[in-house]
Amino acid sequence: MTRFLTALLLFFAAAAALTAAFSAGGVAFTKRFETALLSEPKMLAAPVTKLPYARKLAIQEVQGAWLRVSEGKKSGWVFAGNVAEEKPSETRGLDGLPIAASETSASTAARPLTPASEGYSERHGLASAVEDFNWLQEEGAVSDEDLQAFLREQKKGEFQ
Repeated sequence: MTRFLTALLLFFAAAAALTAAFSAGGVAFTKRFETALLSEPKMLAAPVTKLPYARKLAIQEVQGAWLRVSEGKKSGWVFAGNVAEEKPSETRGLDGLPIAASETSASTAARPLTPASEGYSERHGLASAVEDFNWLQEEGAVSDEDLQAFLREQKKGEFQ
């Protein structure tokens, strides 16, 4: 019984600390790559707009763990766990890279391995990794004829 009461007390203390950090009239900053502002303070509410990383928000109202915020003409509800009291550093993500993966191009991702990475793989017994990768690409390739046949057979795309 005492464990239950202790857990309940800790839960309410954590909830109070979370909401006490933010107050109406204050500011908060987005701390996710993309933060959705919702139409109402519910997890499954429809998103009104999305804001990028480290954007300054004006807090208009606090309702439990939910904040009604605005940035210019954009406004909506956000879960308090998705924002920070202080502006996050410009280094995004857990990987510490200053650029998000979504901001790179497919051509960047498809570049071959650098000589340094090939040397690393040879030193660590992974020399066949490049050949294995190339084999997978070749085996997974689908010809235009096979694709057309599949679409026609399944009545997909232009063959509906």
